[in-house]
Amino acid sequence: MTPVFSRSGTGRAGLVTLICGALAAGGLTAAGVATLAPGAASASSHREAPLISGTPQYDNTDLYAFVSPDKPDTTTIVANWIPFEEPAGGPNFYNFADDAQYDLHIDNNGDAQGDLVFRYTFKTHTKNGDTFLYNTGPVTNLADPDLNITQTYDLDLIRLKNGREVSKTKVADDVPAAPSNVGKASMPDYGKLRSQAVYKTAGGTTTFAGQADDPFFLDLRVFDLLYGGNLSEVGRDTLKGYNVNTIALQVPNDLIRESDRQPVVGLWSTTQRRNAQGYYSQVSRLGNPLVNEVVNPQKDKDKFNASQPAYDGQFLKNVTNPELPKLIESIYKIKAPAEPRNDLVDVFLKGVKGLNQPPNVKASEQLRLNTSIKPAMHPKRLGVLDGDNAGFPNGRRLTDDVIDEALQVVEGELVGSKNDLGDAVDKNDKKFEKYFPYVAEPTAGSRGRLAKGTTAGADVRSQLGDALQPAGSSSGTSDDTMLIAASAASGAAGILLIGTAFAWWRRRMQRAY
Repeated sequence: MTPVFSRSGTGRAGLVTLICGALAAGGLTAAGVATLAPGAASASSHREAPLISGTPQYDNTDLYAFVSPDKPDTTTIVANWIPFEEPAGGPNFYNFADDAQYDLHIDNNGDAQGDLVFRYTFKTHTKNGDTFLYNTGPVTNLADPDLNITQTYDLDLIRLKNGREVSKTKVADDVPAAPSNVGKASMPDYGKLRSQAVYKTAGGTTTFAGQADDPFFLDLRVFDLLYGGNLSEVGRDTLKGYNVNTIALQVPNDLIRESDRQPVVGLWSTTQRRNAQGYYSQVSRLGNPLVNEVVNPQKDKDKFNASQPAYDGQFLKNVTNPELPKLIESIYKIKAPAEPRNDLVDVFLKGVKGLNQPPNVKASEQLRLNTSIKPAMHPKRLGVLDGDNAGFPNGRRLTDDVIDEALQVVEGELVGSKNDLGDAVDKNDKKFEKYFPYVAEPTAGSRGRLAKGTTAGADVRSQLGDALQPAGSSSGTSDDTMLIAASAASGAAGILLIGTAFAWWRRRMQRAY
């Protein structure tokens, strides 16, 4: 069939030219006056496998576990989901999935099988379905009727033996989750909302679920063949300004470890998604950082996400013969350590002997923590590599620079090849809290530069065709405010011009030839 436009391209070209001109006349002028530029999402370390990268609600991004610095008789576990949350990404902000089980697994005897599972399941509530708004006014507490979309969750403790459930205990029921941080107009005191989402149970555990600043700090441009192939791109925290959905759990050490004599626990997090038949299947798994990103090849990534630690022998060659050192050697001529890399097996699959390796351990991919080691008074970002045994790879604290540590170990730090490799990002862009849940508050959706002619806290109301000025200012108008009003008016004129052009084009196309 011959397209309608095949007779002559001039009609369509003329319309396109007119529309572009109209948009340029209004929109670009306005953009020049007030630019709000959110960061552009780059390739994420959290997007570690083909299948899960398309379903971010179920995607584990990071797992942390550390002896609580202010309560050393407890362990804090922090697990994150939903990578690269743009703070202003409304009106449908960031919820946990209602059809998922978010699990925190504990192996307390080193046999690569879970002994305890802390399971979070969520339910979303909508007060008013006749509005597009996440909140219909300023929100002052979690029960505020203006918070239109809310989530609650249940927390169950499941005890296992030989991989089978033997008991299930309800730890918390119908607990409110902290909402997404829409912005200062919608949530003038977000810290208050977060504090209300911290819940203490009768059994001595404390739980939190809700949005938080992404605590992982690193330069993800490593995927551009290792920082541009010449280190020209190194040194920018790619995750700065983005949020995640966080589950944090603080539990007594005695609850999760086998005994005082065997205080080492292995941890990993998973997501199970319910299918159309009502059955749950595992779609995401995470223990140590960056394993599925840079250790497993493409053919194994989805398989790893669906697997259990007990069957990690199938991935052993990915650790003993890793690809990353060979890539570094090919680009930067730093000689790769000799294979097989049994040093990596000891550190990442078994635990460091005498530090966080349980007796009779079965090699498997877990984050291992010795709960008997007290928190460091002055934590060092390189953890065990710098003599701080309370840090990574003995668990993982929020402040641990796991990128630098992992790079140095992969390049042979433990087998005589001393090095100081790193990505030049040494700390998070936001300070962490001193108390549970420790993660920093999420970046607000109202971030960004202010329009010219305004100041922070100013009440600015704009009406088409009227001069724009901050409330309480003199009746005179500044050049900036007049420019904003003029750009708004020209935007309207551009829309009118589009309509006129379209009508002209239709009449022309309807003429008989």
